[in-house]
This record gives sequence, structure tokens and C-alpha cells, in this order.
Amino acid sequence: MTDPAPIDPRLLEVLVCPLTKGPLVYDRAQGELISTQAGLAFPIRDGIPIMLIDEARKIDS
Repeated sequence: MTDPAPIDPRLLEVLVCPLTKGPLVYDRAQGELISTQAGLAFPIRDGIPIMLIDEARKIDS
């Protein structure tokens, strides 16, 4: 398995969860942005965060 594409740190500073408008945590190993408030993990594909609720994976708290 290859290492996920890095994401621009400046982009991480401005992105928020589209559902809660809360902060996101970057999980580099999984290639996801995690919204703990919403319990969702948003995928990052080719270095681009996919911030669609329909594309997010539900996570256990």
C-alpha cells in the first residue's frame, strides 16, 4: 500500500466539517479528515479532501 498523498497544511487550517462547522483532524495513515463532533470521516483522494456528507464514512466515537 502506498502512502496517501499529502494535504496542504494551509488547506487544513481553513477546512471545517460541512455538517457541524467544527474542526477536523487529519488522519494521514487512513487518508481522511475526521469530524469527531459529527462522527464522520471524509476521504482524501489524490490530495483533495472530499467534503461531501454522502461520501463520508461513519465512525465510532
